[in-house]
Amino acid sequence: MTDPYDLQRFVDAQAGGTYERALAELRAGRKTSHWMWFVFPQVAGLGRSEMAVRYAISGLDEAQAYGTHPLLDQRYVECCEALVDLGDVQMADVLGDVDAQKLRSSLTLFAEASPSPQAEALLDRHFSGERDPATLRLL
Repeated sequence: MTDPYDLQRFVDAQAGGTYERALAELRAGRKTSHWMWFVFPQVAGLGRSEMAVRYAISGLDEAQAYGTHPLLDQRYVECCEALVDLGDVQMADVLGDVDAQKLRSSLTLFAEASPSPQAEALLDRHFSGERDPATLRLL
């Protein structure tokens, strides 16, 4: 299988129990470690750090490829569902202010790339259905 977008970089970053820890933190309602870039990736151009650049999604085509990757899509959906299951908590209380904004950006990217009921549900519940304007400009 070819991997023109190097999606394997996300699989590798989530390996070794990192994904499982991220999911456990989401289910517990409190992010305590560093995994946001490769669990809820954003469109290129938003972040400036080395990690933000490495795990940035180049555009809609790459986001669609991510969304059809059997493992990455399953994990993205699972993480979104974990946040939905928390109910009406503030995402800033779960993730911190900066990562809550990154979440909104990621949800916007994937909602624009292809139908994503989980992304739409989180945008509706936690961001009044409003997509991230900076992400939309970059797309």
